[in-house]
Amino acid sequence: MSPLSNLSKPLLFLDVDGVLNPAEPHPVTDFEAHTVLDFRVLLSARHGEWLRELGQVYELCWATTWEEDANIHLAPLLGLAPLPVVRFAGYRPQPGDPRVRLMELFSGAKWAPLLRHANGRPFAWLDDVMPFRLVRNSLLRRDRLLLPVDPHQGLERHHVDRLLSRPPRRLRPGGGRGN
Repeated sequence: MSPLSNLSKPLLFLDVDGVLNPAEPHPVTDFEAHTVLDFRVLLSARHGEWLRELGQVYELCWATTWEEDANIHLAPLLGLAPLPVVRFAGYRPQPGDPRVRLMELFSGAKWAPLLRHANGRPFAWLDDVMPFRLVRNSLLRRDRLLLPVDPHQGLERHHVDRLLSRPPRRLRPGGGRGN
């Protein structure tokens, strides 16, 4: 299979803490502890392999509060080239942003910046914190795939297999539903 051009690939938004840096992975021997910016970070070479595999189908993109620090400190440890970064720090709501319910202010804080970054492109999102309502609503769309990750275990092979088996694809005109 030849690699797709980036514009024809769906985006894959990647969180770090809880996804690539799990709290209590099993087996812990698959992970190596690193000190990065005075934080203890557990990373697995296996995750780097899986992300490179996913990069054949997706355009990988950091969607983490680490922002550019993910490229500086984590990408080299995972064997990744620098990735595009979604900016969350200082994001101010803009006209047209989806409304976030009061109960989802924390878990839904990334949603508007992700939608702005995607700019209509199909995407998948791996994160340990996302509103259940958004996950449920994404089941009705073929242009979005939201995969919650257990923050204790982090990214697992079944997530990769799901992302590879049915990547999100563009909607036909008039085929979309609300945010």
